[in-house]
Amino acid sequence: MTKEPRDAPQFYLTSPAPCPYLPGRSERKVFTHLIGLRAPALNDTLTQSGFRRSQTIAYRPACEHCRACVSVRVIIKEFVASRTQRRAMRRNADLVGEARPSRATAEQYALFRRYVAARHGDGGMADMSMVDYQMMIEDSHVDTRLIEYRISPDAPCADADRLVACCLTDRLADGLSMVYSFYEPDFEERSLGSFMILDHMSRSRAVGLPHLYLGYWVEGSRKMAYKARFLPQERLGLEGWVRVG
Repeated sequence: MTKEPRDAPQFYLTSPAPCPYLPGRSERKVFTHLIGLRAPALNDTLTQSGFRRSQTIAYRPACEHCRACVSVRVIIKEFVASRTQRRAMRRNADLVGEARPSRATAEQYALFRRYVAARHGDGGMADMSMVDYQMMIEDSHVDTRLIEYRISPDAPCADADRLVACCLTDRLADGLSMVYSFYEPDFEERSLGSFMILDHMSRSRAVGLPHLYLGYWVEGSRKMAYKARFLPQERLGLEGWVRVG
């Protein structure tokens, strides 16, 4: 009889819960733990297979009657920014992005709270404490960084050196994975969400990585519609990764 190695990952299935993206539907997830020395390699393999990371958990939708959640990754070397995306880059030319160790700060948490209150006030993160936020940022066994975006300290304005956006980012063997991002809701006109994606493409290109993983695109969900605008991209289906655009 074939036996699994003692350190083989064990997978578990959650109970049904309301879907956060499509009203009237329920969701289930399959998940496993990312811990120890083998966590980085396992995270690579699972991300390429459609999983996402949250702290030391890798998960993927496992809904019985729905396949709306589709993993998306941008093809870096073929991406050409649209006119709207180029405008977002110009609007944020005064921002400086710095990749830092994944350590939580009170300044980040204050920004996170403003973002969640404005964009996801009825979601599961609405009541996260500083300790919860610290665990989200720091509880990791994989190669991850927190990229902080600040208005340049040399900018001739009252907001110079202000923290306006953050993104928790994993480094994989074949790309960067944007785990979670948040930004200043008062700066809606800057299109900071799109800017961070574009900046991550530049970072991926600079180190020779072919992909940028954006997580799940959900057809019919307004929250996830923006991901379809970064083309060409690959979407993971039953036959593997399929090019779109």
